[in-house]
Amino acid sequence: MAQVDSGGRPTGEVAGRRPDALAGLRQGVVGEALAEFLGTLVLIAFGDGVVAMAVAALNQSGRAANGHTIFLAAGDWLLITWGWAIAVTFGVYVAGGITGAHINPAVTLAFAVRGEFPWRKLPWYWLAQVAGAFVGAALVFIVYYAAIGSYEFNNHITRGTADSVATFSIFATFPAPYFVGGWIGPLVDQIVGTAFLLMFVAALTDRRNLAPKSNLTPWLVGLAVAAIGMSYGANAGYAINPARDFGPRLFAFFAGWGNVALPGNGAGFSNYFWIPIVGPLIGGVIGIVVYDFFIKNALIARGAAESEA
Repeated sequence: MAQVDSGGRPTGEVAGRRPDALAGLRQGVVGEALAEFLGTLVLIAFGDGVVAMAVAALNQSGRAANGHTIFLAAGDWLLITWGWAIAVTFGVYVAGGITGAHINPAVTLAFAVRGEFPWRKLPWYWLAQVAGAFVGAALVFIVYYAAIGSYEFNNHITRGTADSVATFSIFATFPAPYFVGGWIGPLVDQIVGTAFLLMFVAALTDRRNLAPKSNLTPWLVGLAVAAIGMSYGANAGYAINPARDFGPRLFAFFAGWGNVALPGNGAGFSNYFWIPIVGPLIGGVIGIVVYDFFIKNALIARGAAESEA
């Protein structure tokens, strides 16, 4: 017999509402995957959105000096780095209460290697993160469809050709031309940038360390991403997140950018797509291992010594 409350309603039923038939699913990995999906969607909707502003919208809206120039070094780059920082912050706030807001396959893998995340859930998180990134990119494309088309028309860009790297960059990353087609530099860049990201995430979530109070962790994770973008972003666009790059890259492939998106031919490179995937996955594991070796293990040892004193 179903349990009832003092009002005669089945336990858990809110007045005027039926019990949620999906509640059981939402309590498990399905609910976690949905949170990762939405958190990553928010990340990309605002991250790719700020790049769309810098690349195509501001200069086509009458709010800039002309309709052709993009990436005016410090000005546009600061807009982009701060925009991505805020995108990360609110992506973490959206999903954090359910999953801790990985919203990044490199984070999920690093915590699985650390033993703090079950391997069986990893494919579900990765799939949700890539899907959320894909949908977030689609949303940006819909909102900025006219601006992107205007920029391409006024600058004589044919989508899918080498010249369309400019508008493709709204969605995914590409390396600087000074690497002259070499993959080692961009790969090292992605390893280093993501290693720092996971080091900072590990520090900010370690209650033995100087963990932030008052629910400020998402803001500080956003600041960490801003720091990485300002210090290491020009080399390869600081993807530092396989889903952040691959989901929008996959969307761009279907939206007309073709092989500029996948396999990533452009800016003097061929088959670039794997670097923002492999580099962050390697770097994330390195970053958390480095943090544990130098900081976490020392904090545990000190805590044990204090408890014995």
